Amino acid sequence: MDGNEHEKRIGTGYPTTQLAKAFATSTGHEDADTRQRADERLHRWESVLRGMLNGVLTIGSRTPVAGRPAWVTPEVVRGGFATGKAMAGGPLLPHETALADRTGRPAQRRALFAHHLTEAGLADLVASLRAGTYLVDVPEEAALPVVAWLLGAGDREVALALLDEIGPYADRLRFAPVPRDVPAPDPAVVWRETAGEVRANLARRRPDERIEAMREALTVWNPFADRLLALWLDTVVDGRVAVRFDDRWRDRATTLLDHYERLATVHRRCGKHRRKKENLAILRAAVQDMVYGAGLTPRSRGLLQHAVDSMLRRRGRPGSPEHTALRTRQAVTGTAPTHHAFARLVGDRLADLSPDVGITDVAARTAPVRAGEQGAPAGAAVPEPIRRVVARGRAGTVEELVAAGVVPSAEVLARLVPRIAAAVTGAAYPDETLRVLVAATHHAFGNRRSLLLRNLEHQVRFDELPWVRAIAGHRHTTDGTRDDAGAALRRLGQLTLDSFPATVLPNPMVRQLAGLAREAGLGLPWVEELAADIFEGTFSGKFLTAAKVAGELLAGTLYERYYGIDYAALARIDDVDRRGRHAAATSPAFDALCLARAGTGGRCSVAANGMVIEQAQILTTHNLATLVTVGVSPAAGWPDLARRTFATAATLTARIQHNPRPLPTVKDTAYAWRQMLFHLSMPGVDPTAAVGLLWDDLDRQPPYVRDRLGPALDGLGHVVAGGGFGPDGTAGSGRRLLGWAVGRHWLG
Repeated sequence: MDGNEHEKRIGTGYPTTQLAKAFATSTGHEDADTRQRADERLHRWESVLRGMLNGVLTIGSRTPVAGRPAWVTPEVVRGGFATGKAMAGGPLLPHETALADRTGRPAQRRALFAHHLTEAGLADLVASLRAGTYLVDVPEEAALPVVAWLLGAGDREVALALLDEIGPYADRLRFAPVPRDVPAPDPAVVWRETAGEVRANLARRRPDERIEAMREALTVWNPFADRLLALWLDTVVDGRVAVRFDDRWRDRATTLLDHYERLATVHRRCGKHRRKKENLAILRAAVQDMVYGAGLTPRSRGLLQHAVDSMLRRRGRPGSPEHTALRTRQAVTGTAPTHHAFARLVGDRLADLSPDVGITDVAARTAPVRAGEQGAPAGAAVPEPIRRVVARGRAGTVEELVAAGVVPSAEVLARLVPRIAAAVTGAAYPDETLRVLVAATHHAFGNRRSLLLRNLEHQVRFDELPWVRAIAGHRHTTDGTRDDAGAALRRLGQLTLDSFPATVLPNPMVRQLAGLAREAGLGLPWVEELAADIFEGTFSGKFLTAAKVAGELLAGTLYERYYGIDYAALARIDDVDRRGRHAAATSPAFDALCLARAGTGGRCSVAANGMVIEQAQILTTHNLATLVTVGVSPAAGWPDLARRTFATAATLTARIQHNPRPLPTVKDTAYAWRQMLFHLSMPGVDPTAAVGLLWDDLDRQPPYVRDRLGPALDGLGHVVAGGGFGPDGTAGSGRRLLGWAVGRHWLG
C-alpha cells in the first residue's frame, strides 16, 4: 500500500462514519439509556475528529496526543483511535474532592499531588499500601505509592527522579489510587463484571411496554368490559339487548362512564378500549349514546347486539364458572411480577456488596424470593434472563467461569487474564507490599486499550511506565518465579485451546501470553492479528521467527501439504534488516513470500491486504505452534479438538446463507478450518480416520452446509490421500479453503 492510500485509510472517513452512527442512535433510538450511551460515543468521536483536524492528534503514532508521553494512558475508541483525553485526567473524582475538603487544600490536582508528598500524605500512602486498602483503576494511580515505597526503602534519589518525570503532569493527571475499605481479593479470583456493573445493568432494565400494555388489559380493561357487559345484559329480553331498562340503569351507566374517564386518564398503555371496532369501545359508545345522546340508532343497536353475543360466546356470562375461571387465570398473569420488578429486587440484594469486585455467591443472590422482599411474592423464582445478568458478575477461577458458561468467547477470556498475569508479574518482587502494588498496577495496565499504530510501532509495554522502571532494581527473578510464569502461560494457553479451539487468539490474549513468556525467560515469538485496512505491506521480524517455529513442528505434516508450504526453504531465510527509526526488524524475503503466496499481483485493496495477511497467519499458524512448543496440548486430545473445530466451521457456514454481508463469516469459517488443519497435523492423529469421521459429521448437517463445505472436505481428503492442489487451489471437485478473496468468494 502506498503512503497516500494508507493516509486515506486512517483519515477521517472511519471516525466520520462512527460519528454519524452515534448521532443517529442518540437522536432516534426509543430507549433513553441507549440514547445517552450513544450521545457519550458521539462526544468521543467529536473529540477524535477535532483533534485530527487541528493537529493535536496523530493517529497511527504510539504518542498520539501532542505534548504527552507514550506512558500516559489514552482514552481509545473503537478502531484504536485516541480521543485526546487521558484516562487519569478529567474532573476531580469524589475521593479527590473529599481529600481536598479534609486537608483544606484547593480542589486542584497539583495541590493534591503536593499534599501526598507531605509527611501526613506520605504516611497515608504507606498505611494504605501496608493494609492493601487501595484500588488502582489506571496505571498512573500507582505512581505516588511507588514514590512512598521508594522513600521508605531508602531510594530517595530514584524517588526524586521519578517525581521529576511525572511532576510536569501533576496538574492534569491522577497519580494516587482510589481508597477502599477492604483489601483487594485474591488475584486468582476473576470476574467478567463487578457487582457494581451488574447492579447498573439491572437498574437499566425498563418495563417492557408491550408486557405492561398486556398487564393493563388483563387487570384494568377486561374487568371494566365485564362491568359494561353486565350492565347491558340487564337490558336483554329474549336474547335482544337494549330492550328493558329499570330506574337504576341510567345511574349505573353514568357511574361507569365517569369511572371510564378516570381509568383512561391513568392507564394509557393499552389502546384497545379506544379502537372503535373493539367490543369494549362499542359497549361504552352505546352507553354514552343512551346517557348523553339521542339513544341508539339501528346501526349502533346492531353493533351492540353483535358485541354482546360475541363476548358471551367467547367467555361466557360474567359470574359463570367458565368466565370466573378465565378471569382468575388472567388476573394471575396480569399481576405476576415482571422482569423489571425482579431486576429491582435482585439489585437490592447486591447493594451490600463492594461495587468494584465480583459476586462470590451468585446462587444466594438469585435464590427464590424471600418473605418480606418487595416486588414479588415469597417463593417466586428469579427469571432466567435476570439470573444471566447476575451470572456475568460471578467471581471464581477462570476455569470455573468458563465451565459455568460465563465466558462465551476468547475475547471475553482475554479480558479476565490480566489479573492472573498481574499476580505472576508481581511475584518477582520479594517485598510483599511492593508485590501487591505491582500486581495491581499490572492489572490496570492490562486493561489499557490498544492504539492503532503505523510503521510497525509496538504498543507501550509495562516496563516503559516510569514508576515501574523506578522499582526495576528491586525486582529479583528466580527459577521459581520463572517456573510460575511458565505454568501460568501453559494454563492459559491450554484453557484457550480447549475452550475456543476454532478461534484465533485475540490480540489482548497474545499480549498477555507474550508477557508471561518473557517472565518465564522464553524467547518465543508471539504474533498479533493485523488489520487489513491499515496494513502497510510488511511484517515485523517476529513473523518470520514464528514461521520457523511452526516449520520445526509441522514439516512433512498434513498442514504443510494442504497449504503448499515449503518449511525447509523458509527455514533458510535470514535476511532480517531494519526499516525506519522506530520500526521493528523486518524480513523483505518473508514479505515477498506472503505476497507471492497470496497471488494478488501487488494490488492495493483491503481484500488484497487480507489475502497477504492470511498467508502470514498460515505460515506462522498464528501462535498455535508456539503454544505447542511451550508444552500446551488439549485435555481431550487433538482428534476431539479437530471435530469440535469442524463443528464450529459448519455452524459458521450455515450463517452464510441469506447473509447480505457474508465475507466476515466466510473469513471466520476459514480461520476455523485452518485451526482444524493444525489439530489434525499433531502427533498421534490418524488423518485418514479423522477425515472419515468429519464426513460422517458433515452428513448430519443441513443441505446448504453439505453443499458448501463438501468441496473443502473433498480437497482435504485428496491431500490426505497424497494429492495436492493445483495453482488455482482446486483438485478435481475439491477446493482449498481460504478466507480472503478479491471478488466473490466461492463459499459465499
